[in-house]
Amino acid sequence: MAKRDYYEILGVAKSASADEIKKAYRKVAMQFHPDRNPGDKSAEDKFKEAAEAYEVLSDQEKKAQYDRYGHAGVNSRGGFGGGQGQGMNMDDIFSNFGDIFGDDIFGSFFGGGRQRSGGGKSRGTRGSNLRIKLKMNYEEIAKGASKTVKVKKYTGCNSCGGSGAKDKSSVQSCGTCGGSGQVRKVTNTFLGQMQTVGTCPTCNGEGSTITSKCTNCKGEGRVYTEETISIDIPAGVQDGMQLSLSGKGNTGERGGAPGDLIVLIEEEPHAELQRDSLNVIFDMHISFPDAVFGANLEVPTIDGRAKIKIPPGTQSGKIFRLKGKGFPSINSYEKGDQLIHVNVWTPQELSADEKVMVEKMKDSKNFQPHPEKNEKSFFTKMKEMFG
Repeated sequence: MAKRDYYEILGVAKSASADEIKKAYRKVAMQFHPDRNPGDKSAEDKFKEAAEAYEVLSDQEKKAQYDRYGHAGVNSRGGFGGGQGQGMNMDDIFSNFGDIFGDDIFGSFFGGGRQRSGGGKSRGTRGSNLRIKLKMNYEEIAKGASKTVKVKKYTGCNSCGGSGAKDKSSVQSCGTCGGSGQVRKVTNTFLGQMQTVGTCPTCNGEGSTITSKCTNCKGEGRVYTEETISIDIPAGVQDGMQLSLSGKGNTGERGGAPGDLIVLIEEEPHAELQRDSLNVIFDMHISFPDAVFGANLEVPTIDGRAKIKIPPGTQSGKIFRLKGKGFPSINSYEKGDQLIHVNVWTPQELSADEKVMVEKMKDSKNFQPHPEKNEKSFFTKMKEMFG
């Protein structure tokens, strides 16, 4: 099923500011919040859909890619995905967008956000995104490719399982929030008392504190190491396009959700071809006799070599088209062509005999810029001159 437009989901225009996007998300999230629609699967799906839209549109880089390439720019096949809403569970959504649901009147409606596993506690802080550059040649871009890269990043500590604690006895319930990860505050207003719920400042919402840190990760719950990552690049990517590999960035502290791996595509120049959007350009130089008599020649393409027929009397500047020999579109089934620009080569050095032949041709009306249509006498004369 095709995804709906993110702007349509939140009910905002493309020109909407960050603040307008946030307000729109709050409005939709309130409408379809699971606590407000218990047992309603349709409302839950729309709640997740809104979270996915907000995750992309609230991030300037992802928003720019979405505006340029649509869903393909942030959610391409091959494991890529800028939007996580549909792939995240409720814990992830409330963890990533906790500022939307807490410390305000919205939080008071629903108890500071949906109760998550562990009594509403959030584990650690989300890890940062990583960015790498990936070079691809024309053939890889045309067909898609699987790449293996080594990335230096933070990964979960195996010694403590990401908790940051030396052992289980080193983890104690937070004395400030009583292990809930949240604190409630009552404020007197002209409307009466209003209760709000916010993240506990002592444990940062984790619900527990550590008395003795893991010696391997020094309490962070993660270590800096090198990881080998396999990346499937879809066919049709372009130079400068950014793709997001969800959850492959730095692991967060103390079990926090990992960030994303942002992959910047760089096209490697081709020795003979040039790219023009979906089309491929080849400048072909042919000899004067080939232009006059015609010839069967080979040209390079992005998937090998192809034969083309040069008809007799071909002019310099003529463009031949090889249908479907260009790049595929990442957003549709469209495919570009290869355009062959013909250039008739003018010799720069001539032998004495060649100069005599050219002098003979010079006075012929058939060699003027606008020859008369007398092809029979022209070709007869050419064959006599060249034997």
